[in-house]
Amino acid sequence: MSVKQSFDLTKEEILDKVKNIVCGDREVAHGNVGDTFQRIADYWKAHLKHKGSIDITPEDVAIMMGLFKIARLEGNQYHWDSWEDLIGYTVSGESLAIKRFKEEQK
Repeated sequence: MSVKQSFDLTKEEILDKVKNIVCGDREVAHGNVGDTFQRIADYWKAHLKHKGSIDITPEDVAIMMGLFKIARLEGNQYHWDSWEDLIGYTVSGESLAIKRFKEEQK
């Protein structure tokens, strides 16, 4: 079976590709998504501190990275990796929000 180009993939194949990236490659390369997003949040808070008290959660990181990808897509809607990354940030953000929700219900 030949390797398909991104523009030849079905919706199911795109989701499978993103699942493999988010649940496999990215986790191996960058570590736990919650820990990574917390580090990003900490860096962003330090950078934005001069603007006042800004609390950024890992879920905010997922949202803001999604917005970053949307901004990139506005410049080039044919950059397939940005579409896939947007899905990945959305799924990661939801999983973090669910985890936080469960912790707050205890």
